[in-house]
Amino acid sequence: MSFSISRRVLQPPRPILLGVTTYKYRRRRCSYSTSSSTSTAAAATAAADNPNTTAKAAVDVDDLDPAAASTLPKNFGTNQHMYVNDEMKERLRSVLWEFKAPVRYAVAYGSGVFSQGTTKPSGQKPMIDLIFGVTYSQHWHSLNLQQHRDHYSFLGNMGSGVVSMVQDRLGAGMYFNPYVEINGVMVKYGVVNIETLCRDLSDWNSLYIAGRMHKPVKILRNDPRVLLSNHVNLLSAVRVALLLLPETFSEHQLYTTIAGLSYMGDPRMSLPAENPHKVANIVNSQLANFRRLYLPLIQQLPNVHFVKENLSWNDQATHTMLQQDMDPVRRGNMVRRLPTKFRERLYFQYQRKFAIPRLEFRKMIGVSEDDERVSKKQGGVFEQRIAADLANLRGEVGAVITKTVKWPSTVQSLKGILSAGPIKSWKYLGEKIAKWKESKRSS
Repeated sequence: MSFSISRRVLQPPRPILLGVTTYKYRRRRCSYSTSSSTSTAAAATAAADNPNTTAKAAVDVDDLDPAAASTLPKNFGTNQHMYVNDEMKERLRSVLWEFKAPVRYAVAYGSGVFSQGTTKPSGQKPMIDLIFGVTYSQHWHSLNLQQHRDHYSFLGNMGSGVVSMVQDRLGAGMYFNPYVEINGVMVKYGVVNIETLCRDLSDWNSLYIAGRMHKPVKILRNDPRVLLSNHVNLLSAVRVALLLLPETFSEHQLYTTIAGLSYMGDPRMSLPAENPHKVANIVNSQLANFRRLYLPLIQQLPNVHFVKENLSWNDQATHTMLQQDMDPVRRGNMVRRLPTKFRERLYFQYQRKFAIPRLEFRKMIGVSEDDERVSKKQGGVFEQRIAADLANLRGEVGAVITKTVKWPSTVQSLKGILSAGPIKSWKYLGEKIAKWKESKRSS
């Protein structure tokens, strides 16, 4: 079966419905005005489970009028909803129903939900990874400790105040309880404050949570605020990937670059504790989901397009080529629209590289948030100079990603000894080392 590209984009067989509207949106605080949050989230979930959903253009939140107050479109963000079979869906729902503490947003991800091209040893249950977004960390843990004290390590004996302090003040703001069996399902669930989640998605403070959301996840309980913030996160991932890629590249290269962002600087990737082929396995095994997630976003960017006009859904991603506009003005606009914290780090990196005096540098980038909204985030001379540095831009952006990821990931790994306890941590490390050895034997 063949088809034509509409507006220069490859159309998936199970297309995505995304409406177009305006929002009252402030990037730093992830806020918006909506009067139908619950119905919007429910409608998007229902559309995701419908294989006959039709596609519309995605929304570029950077170009929306911040003064306009409106509700989210009925099916906004359907590209973020992945399809899983009914058995897996019921299994995941049954796990979530076991928690009495209020969960505002919940996703399942990892090899326990989506294939990553690897198999578990015979008789070993795959562990399903979950993320719970909650409103008040200490209140949530207080309720959960009453119901599921056995999920916690020795920290649970110290009360919800200590648990929430370890969660919020160390690392990337996530608290994991691994190796928990619920209704016959082995799970590892991470708890994060909804504010922390939203900030990382929009600003890339740590890329710890945002990086996980770059890959396909199954949304179990939706929240429009997170849905909108993750739309920004996914757009940012495409833009950073374009800065790392050459003028012409394959669809497979794009997804591999995006999926690998959060692993740059992750200490586990430099130790015998992670499969070195993990990124490639994720993309190869979930290509259809990556297309569902990112094709509507590629469609809305004016500086990238598919080279071939008529494509078949069966075309291999390694042969499906894209081309981006290398004009410094357009790429400078892309630099200006990078996530706030990430962009600041890149600016300071180039301040040192270009030896720009501090006062001149502050004047150069000293644009207020209101001015940014009025200017629609158009890049200036400084951003265009960064974009024109083709010989070094990839290395500089990569260095910023590594700096962003390294410290939070390291602290989160060490925090696991406290949150999981030494026995579960040792078991988890042993499984990671076993995966690494298996990958070495198969390569």
